[in-house]
Amino acid sequence: MLTQGAVGAASAGTHAAGAATAGAGSTRIVPVILAGGSGTRLWPVSRENYPKQLIDVVGSDSLLQATARRMDGFPAGWSVDASPIIVCGEEHRFVIAEQLHENGVDARLIVEPARRDTAPALTLAASLACSEGRDAILVVMPADHSIADVPALQAALELAARYAEQGSIATLGVPPTRPDTGFGYIRVGAELAGGGHAIDGFVEKPAEELAAKYVAAGMYWWNSGIFIVRASVWLDTLKRLQPDMHSACERAFTGGRMDGAYFRPLVDAFLGAPANSIDYAVMERLTETVGPDTPDSAPATPAGVVIGLNAGWSDLGSWDAVWAAMEKDANGNAGRGRVTFEGAFSSYAHSEGRLVACVGTTNVVVVETADAVLVVDRSHVQDVKGLVSRIKAQHAPEADAHRKVRRPWGFYDSIDHGERFQVKRIVVTPGAQLSLQLHHHRAEHWVVVRGTALVTRGEEQFLLSENESTYIPLGIKHRLENPGKVPLEIIEIQSGAYLGEDDIVRFNDNYGRCS
Repeated sequence: MLTQGAVGAASAGTHAAGAATAGAGSTRIVPVILAGGSGTRLWPVSRENYPKQLIDVVGSDSLLQATARRMDGFPAGWSVDASPIIVCGEEHRFVIAEQLHENGVDARLIVEPARRDTAPALTLAASLACSEGRDAILVVMPADHSIADVPALQAALELAARYAEQGSIATLGVPPTRPDTGFGYIRVGAELAGGGHAIDGFVEKPAEELAAKYVAAGMYWWNSGIFIVRASVWLDTLKRLQPDMHSACERAFTGGRMDGAYFRPLVDAFLGAPANSIDYAVMERLTETVGPDTPDSAPATPAGVVIGLNAGWSDLGSWDAVWAAMEKDANGNAGRGRVTFEGAFSSYAHSEGRLVACVGTTNVVVVETADAVLVVDRSHVQDVKGLVSRIKAQHAPEADAHRKVRRPWGFYDSIDHGERFQVKRIVVTPGAQLSLQLHHHRAEHWVVVRGTALVTRGEEQFLLSENESTYIPLGIKHRLENPGKVPLEIIEIQSGAYLGEDDIVRFNDNYGRCS
């Protein structure tokens, strides 16, 4: 079990103690990636069970993988941990671990038992950073944003880290390029020595007319959701401003445990934490200053500081934002996958398989997946979230999951279904195995089309090669394993009165999914 040991000592320190740390050369920086979002505005590519941070929306890497790379090559003189802290949900932990492993990132994963917004998530990360015996500056980044100019981002982060060394909580603000009603705004205050600005206030997502006034005023920046703060300062500030949240998260961390590669906070304690964002819980309530303010010393630094970020930032909060972040043809069209444009202007098309052809369209978004097609005017992309809520209320499966569903052992693709039958393509990675399980309502036929399968069926255990098959009767314990060095691919034909995924009783599982 991890204990909070050093956390209590760190939390007891003051902002001034944090500022007394030696210069940049000895300062430890820990990247923290918040990966608990759902991203419903990018439906149908982003789903509840496979949200946008796990998808390669604008590049070859997923947004999570791109975020994990952003501290690579950070300016010399800072000690940046190669192992970031990732805060995520139970349903995404295996895919997140797999994607980071693909990129050679050895991350520390904190698994939230439920969503409580970003402030409790950051508190768990700060507790973990402090428990490791040395206070650190946390660079807190959402997992689902896009940055075009990483060196410019790192320059802004380095400046912000210097304010964090002095005890401030810094955030990055993006000078707006257009009126946008989808972002919150930061009101920029007085310029500080070193190039940052005091935070004069936060404002909610405005109506279009008010957003235009903000842009014209020149002193309102988009709120990027990126924060830079010393771990002990965050814990100390939260304890003062949100004592109930601090207490609940402290108990959740202290009572937490390691589960293989994952840290799990104490469930009941974490569920007792009020749900709130970093902005609402802390940033909007920062009014004091930190550090000395005497005739013989430097002026005090505001507790909240904002640094300008000009790095091609986007929160990719809509399909219009994806269009804006991508390269375009001479007519302003952008596409991904098998797409073509004929007489089209300012349109976006996304294909995950079939050819999508846009003819004579203007300002239109077309998104194709295996089980859904979205067509929306670019001026109405913010309405996609409401559409998904309505689809979810109808209990349609397309709201939550793709036809292709990833599992810790590989994936399955539901390629056909009808009354009393379903056909799946199942791919098991080398060395992986499904749980030992049974079904009360369905039988299964397995046909191996690639690789070698090790099958457990009741008391039997046997191998199947390509073009061989077997039958799993209803109510019989069974398991599928891949003992080979190539992916195992089988076709599974299910038959029975009920074919839902909840008709699985697990007896043994390598991934901790037994009830």
